[in-house]
Amino acid sequence: MRLGVLDIGSNTVHLLLVDAHPGARPVPFASHKRPLSLVQFLESDGSINDAGQHELVEFILEAREFAARHKADDLLAFCTSALREATNGPAVLARVKQETTVTLRELTGSEEASMTFFAVRRWYGWGAGAILNLDIGGGSFEMAYGEDELPELATSVPLGASRLTRDWLAEDPPSARSVKELRRYIRATLKPVARDFEKLGKANHVAGTSKTFRSLARIAGAAPSGAGPYVKRELFAADVGLWAQRISAMEVEDRLHLPGVSEARAAQLLAGALVAEAALELFEFTSIEICPWALREGLILRRLDQLVFEGPLEPVLHVVQGPPAETPAPEAQPPDAQPPVAATMDAG
Repeated sequence: MRLGVLDIGSNTVHLLLVDAHPGARPVPFASHKRPLSLVQFLESDGSINDAGQHELVEFILEAREFAARHKADDLLAFCTSALREATNGPAVLARVKQETTVTLRELTGSEEASMTFFAVRRWYGWGAGAILNLDIGGGSFEMAYGEDELPELATSVPLGASRLTRDWLAEDPPSARSVKELRRYIRATLKPVARDFEKLGKANHVAGTSKTFRSLARIAGAAPSGAGPYVKRELFAADVGLWAQRISAMEVEDRLHLPGVSEARAAQLLAGALVAEAALELFEFTSIEICPWALREGLILRRLDQLVFEGPLEPVLHVVQGPPAETPAPEAQPPDAQPPVAATMDAG
């Protein structure tokens, strides 16, 4: 069967299609994505402006058509901190549903951290022991710890790389004072969270599951993505500190010459490095291993587990059909038109 995950993040909007069945490893089939930083469309009151909403709707229509063209059997559609924290988030979600028929499931920070942890556990297996997972997104920073498939503690703080860049690092390159103040803010935010995790015990394995960690590891000498997902990639705290210092003196244009750094991520690379540096220091780890599976894979795996008990899927309306010529009335949608993401989160 072919499953799709539509991920509306703070930095990118991404549809991933995988071929899988219960008990099997999901194999990527195709993807469709666009760099869309919803954080950049925020007004002073914290709302997403009309231009940002239009870009979002246009992409979701593209994603819906892409999923239908490639015969997806199911579509999990979700959004994270960019919409979760927007003051007009509910109105934006309603507009998306009205204009595309796609219902976006709004994940809480702890749900996001839990499902990412779930993917990490499946990747490393029980032999990894207690795992601490760290994920630096565009709008938030998720952390989760546990010895089982779902974490004992999962939390989120507003330390996303895009958010911090917008709020603290306006200059290019940033001033030494702004970098110092941001470092102080990150540590002040993380210290009480680190103490909560410390009460649970020391993890046997610490993993990183975000583009920020992958980029930093690549800059520090880790294998490129072309080497495949099974190559071990590790990021050392000493390298993070060194590169945070170097990047702070670079203009955004110069960062583009670093390996593994895209145009969409170059501006926020420093903020991400400062978060990674503080996290490894406060959690007292000298290195972190980059895990190729993250939130999207966690939701797919959870959905596949659900199918073991529920049986075959019924076709999902907004995948099977093309985009609506006109906006359908809400009552015209059958009960199964909503993607089954909510069911996947019950245990998260």
